[in-house]
This record gives sequence, structure tokens and C-alpha cells, in this order.
Amino acid sequence: MNAPHKAVFLDRDGTLIEESGYLDRLERMVFFPYAVDSVRALNRSGFAVIVVTNQAGIARGIVKEAFVGEAHRAIADRLAAGGARIDAFYYCPHYRTGVLTEYVKECDCRKPRPGMLRRAAEEHGLDLTRSFVVGDRWHDVGAGRAVGARGVLLRTGLGRGEEARPEPGLIADAIVDTLADVIAWILDQP
Repeated sequence: MNAPHKAVFLDRDGTLIEESGYLDRLERMVFFPYAVDSVRALNRSGFAVIVVTNQAGIARGIVKEAFVGEAHRAIADRLAAGGARIDAFYYCPHYRTGVLTEYVKECDCRKPRPGMLRRAAEEHGLDLTRSFVVGDRWHDVGAGRAVGARGVLLRTGLGRGEEARPEPGLIADAIVDTLADVIAWILDQP
């Protein structure tokens, strides 16, 4: 059997695409101008690229679960047109105070809990200790820490506000301006 692969886990909103609140229509999806090039650079460097995203809008009745799949297909198509790929998408539809009872629960998949990362590692043969978790929220960094991965906070999306309000006991391995900047940092790591 082959050795486990390294991965970069990317948050979706505020990381690959601009933060727009609860994304509920494709016309509201705006890619960062460096998103395709950044993902392609990770692909070429031998990383699996996995999107892990909290989608509480489903539990809150704001976003249809089917739309999340549609949005992910649109992201994959846009990246593929630029020669880049996402190896898998994972999302958490749960929220403890949602309005749709089937999604109201405490779960292990809502970041900062590591359920999505562990599931991806199992399904794709990933070594979490050789991996990175990148996003614009402290819960992205926390999810990475929970599995021994390195966590990077981006200043895009909600990141500048998050940076101004550090989480007690949680330190990012790096805080950078954009996904393009984090690619350079990741590729420089031993």
C-alpha cells in the first residue's frame, strides 16, 4: 500500500470564494482572482486539495442542501477550466440552534471539531500530520490543531476580524493575507 498523502484542507467561503453571508445562489459566488492558480499550484506540488466547510445555513433553513452540492459542482467546474481540481468536498449541515430538526444536533463534523478532516483522511489515505488546514476563521485553525495538522489563518473573508480577536490558547502556524500567499508559505515548509 502507498504511504498516506499530504493534503491542504481549504475552507470555502472567505478562502476560495468571497464571503457573501449565506451563499444561496450561484450568481452571488465570486472567486478570488488567485483561487484557480493557487489550487493548481497545490495540485502540481503533490497535495490532495480538500474543501471542508461549515454550512449552518442548511440547519437554519436559509440554504437548501441540494444547493450546496450545486455550488460545489460550480466551483469544481471553474477550477477544472483553469487546470485545477478539488479532490473532494465535505460540508457540515448541522447547527445546534437550527430550525430544521433533522440538522439540529451536536456533531463531530462542525469545525473546529475534526470529523470532516478525519473522514477525508480515511476515505483518501491522507496523513493529517503532514497536512495543512487553511481558512479565514479560528475554527479552521482549531480543526487542524485537533488532528495534528498545521493551521493557517487567512486575512481574507472574515479573517481580519478573527485576527483582531485571537482565540485563547490557539495559535496559527501562519497568518497571511491571501490564499496565494499561503501557497508560498506551504511550499516553503519542510
